[in-house]
Amino acid sequence: MNQHLIQPVRLKRLLRRMVDIYSPSGKEEELLDFLWAYCRRRGLPVVRQEVDEHRYNLLLIPPESEPSLALVGHLDTVAAYDLDRFGFEEKSEKIWGLGTADMKAGCAAMLEAFTVLWEELGGRAAACLALLVGEEEEGDGARVLVEEFHWPWALIGEPTELRPCLGQYGYLEMQVSTRGKRIHASLARQVQSPIEAMLGVISGLTKYLGEKRPEVVYNIRDLFSSPCGFAVPESCEAWLDLHMPPELPAGSLMAELEETASRLREELRVDASVRFTTVHGGYRVVERGPLLETLRGICQTRGIPWESGPFPSHSDASLLWGAGIQTILLGPGRLEQAHSPQEWVYQEQVYRAAEIYLELMRALSC
Repeated sequence: MNQHLIQPVRLKRLLRRMVDIYSPSGKEEELLDFLWAYCRRRGLPVVRQEVDEHRYNLLLIPPESEPSLALVGHLDTVAAYDLDRFGFEEKSEKIWGLGTADMKAGCAAMLEAFTVLWEELGGRAAACLALLVGEEEEGDGARVLVEEFHWPWALIGEPTELRPCLGQYGYLEMQVSTRGKRIHASLARQVQSPIEAMLGVISGLTKYLGEKRPEVVYNIRDLFSSPCGFAVPESCEAWLDLHMPPELPAGSLMAELEETASRLREELRVDASVRFTTVHGGYRVVERGPLLETLRGICQTRGIPWESGPFPSHSDASLLWGAGIQTILLGPGRLEQAHSPQEWVYQEQVYRAAEIYLELMRALSC
């Protein structure tokens, strides 16, 4: 078989165009249209999978084989911090721009790897590619994907610095609400402020987590009250993100937090409630089987440590795993760069990621 090589110039040109197209979650249409045309020009087996009236997943599935592995990436990003400066910049060995780490670099590397494999094997390739929408918000692209398709394995190109993550942390999104009575600001001592009540509840919840569940990473994402002008507001609301290791069941943590909130209501004498709006359990892949042995060998050959701990954040992997697809995560970039105003990825990592994806797909297609 005449083996083709990753083309770094073509890959960087593709990544530049992808980063320069603004694609926050829910508004991926322009990037989808570009990639649809890009794949069609190269004769790739691309199809659209409708997600809603305006958005779709892009699927590249060889027609002559039953793929054992799906490379999976998401095309959406968080909203730009600065709409005048979100695009592609190249500085020394780094590529900067919104979505470079999370995860347009991973998507570009996957598409380049699949293109090379298609040039070699055509429809006989035993791997496919799924580029999804909506990961940063509702995960609607992944939900639609698993309703129609199933593969034994998936590899998601989230930023892991090319280290394989054989699992993922669980995730809870928790809403805390406090209520009171609106009254003129000069009479604030006559009532309990929902904002003060919220501060007490949040302080108690985070103290519990710090003392009893230090392995849980929490983030107070939002805290706001009802707008009321020169008055005590009648309500306050906060949203917390909680990431827990796979060994801690989501249900157990939910029960603990509900019990803590109930205790705080009585101790502080506040009108407060909690509810969980998103619940995803963590998981670990068992380290055995031909695919993992092949990936381990690829990593060892390239000097990449086989540190197979779980990915410490949330991603579409939860939905794929819940649908019975064994899912690992490996991609260019650092998680610390994701969602930050100064997002970047090493050029060399992007090229190496494409080579790893190609080598793994090629081995499965033999």
